[in-house]
Amino acid sequence: MTDKLTAYRRADAPLPAVNRLWPLYGAGFDNFGVDDKPITVPMPTYGPDELLVRHDACGHCFSDIKVIHAGQDHPRIHRNMRDKPVVLGHEVSITVVGVGEALRDQYQVGDRFIVQADIFYHGQNCSYGYEIEGGLSEYTVIDQRVLNGDQGNYLIPIQKAETGYAEAALTEPWACVIAAYQLRYRTAPRANGTMWMIGTSDAKTMYSFSQGFDETSHPAKLLLTKVPAGFAVWLRERAARLGVEVVDVPELPDPAAIETDDAPVSPAADSGGSGKGVDDIILLGADPDLIERASPNLASYGVMAIIADAPMSRPVKVDVGRIHYNRWLYVGTCETDIAAAYRDVPTRAALKPGGRAWFVGAGGPMGRMHVQAAIQSATSPAIIVCTDVSDARLDDLHTSFSLEARRKGVTFICLNPTNKDAYAAAMAGFKETGFDDILVLAPVAPVISDAATYLADQGVMNIFAGVPRGQSAEIDLSDAYLKQARVIGHSASTIENMRFMLEQAETGQLSPNRSVAAIGSLEAAYDGLKAVDETCFPGKIVIYPHIKPLPLTALTDLKDMLPTVAAKLKDGREWTTEAEAELLRTML
Repeated sequence: MTDKLTAYRRADAPLPAVNRLWPLYGAGFDNFGVDDKPITVPMPTYGPDELLVRHDACGHCFSDIKVIHAGQDHPRIHRNMRDKPVVLGHEVSITVVGVGEALRDQYQVGDRFIVQADIFYHGQNCSYGYEIEGGLSEYTVIDQRVLNGDQGNYLIPIQKAETGYAEAALTEPWACVIAAYQLRYRTAPRANGTMWMIGTSDAKTMYSFSQGFDETSHPAKLLLTKVPAGFAVWLRERAARLGVEVVDVPELPDPAAIETDDAPVSPAADSGGSGKGVDDIILLGADPDLIERASPNLASYGVMAIIADAPMSRPVKVDVGRIHYNRWLYVGTCETDIAAAYRDVPTRAALKPGGRAWFVGAGGPMGRMHVQAAIQSATSPAIIVCTDVSDARLDDLHTSFSLEARRKGVTFICLNPTNKDAYAAAMAGFKETGFDDILVLAPVAPVISDAATYLADQGVMNIFAGVPRGQSAEIDLSDAYLKQARVIGHSASTIENMRFMLEQAETGQLSPNRSVAAIGSLEAAYDGLKAVDETCFPGKIVIYPHIKPLPLTALTDLKDMLPTVAAKLKDGREWTTEAEAELLRTML
């Protein structure tokens, strides 16, 4: 007799007539579900070039909370949610249960996939769990937006039958972690882009351009504002020879009047431009006021190069939200060769081997992933400092990773900034040495400003947390040219990142299962998202849409509710594929 789990994996049983899902009708938890419960709707139908898929596991993400709070004002939502509600859930593993006639030579029932959620179709963002119905439903239809999008097929096949459902679903957030260390930035001005040259009162009389403004590569348009006369003549002559359009801009516009780009940016376009705004702003001299006035003009993936050799008079209010979402970058040089700002110490995204790394806000789900990845890396830092305002989260982090760090010879330090005296004493030494890498996982501007003061020479601060666009933090941008330090940002992942992370999981090099903190059935999604909003758990919450009703349950509490499942946890606290299999045998 076939057991329930084997039959579930085959996925060939007759389908139900109905589908259950959680609709979000607008901003706020009051608009999530009906009477705080999922609803039942007819089973979706699918066309000849579409797939019907089953959601096997769905991870909760803080990005889901942003949609709940913002409703249809969220930049990834393009419809009236009251009439056409959103179904959240982009961290998913799926199984094909129906194949359209035109796709039967490519797919079959039982095929398993993960989904690269950041989907673009004909230039329009239509992300999974936003515009496309997500994992907080039992079944959904996969159409050509997913199968034939701008970056190809956004489905990534699961290679091994034994790969767990949660393990696969959490590949998506893990891919975002991995992607943070694989960012690529331009090391020259954008070819055929728009360049804006701005002079300051500190500008020198003459500069040079060893690359980026020649026959090999040059902008299509050059804007000039108060550039020193001699250099302006040189630029105009060079532009005329290269066919570059020159536009005089007598004064900087009022930042409040600038139309900024809040649309999601394709993660596949790391070195590209959005076509809206200025690709490269070159500031001749160090003037915080001019930086603040000019920066809003930057395009997505735009670069501001500061050419100066003296410290700025004050920190600069930097839009850290756009560093994160629009991938702005500030570079600089003390030389008069402008190209040196781009090529000197090219921006490093990977953690420095044997260096000093600080994870700010390390106790949450994404922070734990970063810490785990850093410790398990073949080229891990020598010192890892983890800070968080929750002692409970820090204690759990220390319990989870301190022994592993010690075995690798990594100094592992956990600190709570609210314990002011102990924190100040522990961080005093790092104020002198600085950190080679600072990963910011707390979307709080004052925290970002403080962290930036700890950057070492050639240090990199990565704003991983989703700070809202328009939110500024004060940062001493003198470090960009005096120390060659970099402040970079990251959002989402690519199909390649997802494939890489799935391979890491399926070969046992990184375990997404270690991120799981709590589980529940589809009925538990409301409580699960509330728990994410209120930061109740140190790790990820995973929903299993097809099991019998199971309230949101911490792994450590499974011994009381499902003792046979708890018996298969690692060390009584870590999720395993064996525990998942027992859960499904018991609860399907």
